[in-house]
Amino acid sequence: MSNIKNITNLSEYQQLIASPKLTVVDFHATWCGPCRSMAPIFETLSSTHRHANFAKVDTDQAKSVSSTAQITSLPTFKLFKNGRQIGEVVGARQDELRRLVELHAGTPEESGLIVVKGHMDINEFITLNQVDCLNQLDDHNVRNIFKNDDNNLESDVDEQLLITIPFNQTVKLHSLKIVPKDIDHAPKTIKLYVNRLNLGFDETDSIEETQLLELTIEDYEEEKIIPLRFVKFQSVTTLVIFVQDNIGDEETTIIKELKFIGSPAEAIKMENWKGKNEEES
Repeated sequence: MSNIKNITNLSEYQQLIASPKLTVVDFHATWCGPCRSMAPIFETLSSTHRHANFAKVDTDQAKSVSSTAQITSLPTFKLFKNGRQIGEVVGARQDELRRLVELHAGTPEESGLIVVKGHMDINEFITLNQVDCLNQLDDHNVRNIFKNDDNNLESDVDEQLLITIPFNQTVKLHSLKIVPKDIDHAPKTIKLYVNRLNLGFDETDSIEETQLLELTIEDYEEEKIIPLRFVKFQSVTTLVIFVQDNIGDEETTIIKELKFIGSPAEAIKMENWKGKNEEES
């Protein structure tokens, strides 16, 4: 599956280029021959640098974006980090585009991605606008755990949380990483359910979980990765996370960040991922 996003409006564009990761934007048009000749190299770069953001802007369809970016020639490739332009390639210059991407992309680890043997951070496959959470505070909602900032997710009336996370393609889950705000409010007992839709708090007692996690203080030391029973997470389209209680028996549970480590189930382009190895069992 392609790692390239199609940008259709100015809001999407501004949000994407603000990322601390390298973001490469291809400004093109369907009638442009040089644009079509550059498409294969852009696709290849997006596959071999999955820790960077790649996006396309059709200048005829997203005129506000191309106007803001001051595009005067096609194709034009712009490179950004933290909202600041750090490079540009105008025309069908494959070698120059490749050189700039390799210069600025860094490694997956430098981009804040988690890489383990044969797997990597797969949060990019989460359908963020469909993520749901029951018993969350309105101003400390579930979207915060997929951002690397000072915001967090906090439960409301008690310590329990029920988080539903859909993926935009089938994935294999190898492990997860939970970053707490503090150890006392960190999740302790967690039930994971694979491909369960519309699961409510009442069903968490009657439906058998895919895996039960009993976390301790040691599991949060140095932000450890929590391994899953990989054979049970081979074909995941939706993951439900039920947080039953927390380490310090506090009234609320707080999660600062949540990351998933795994791979696409289709095993697409895995040969291009850093650290390719035999699939773990």
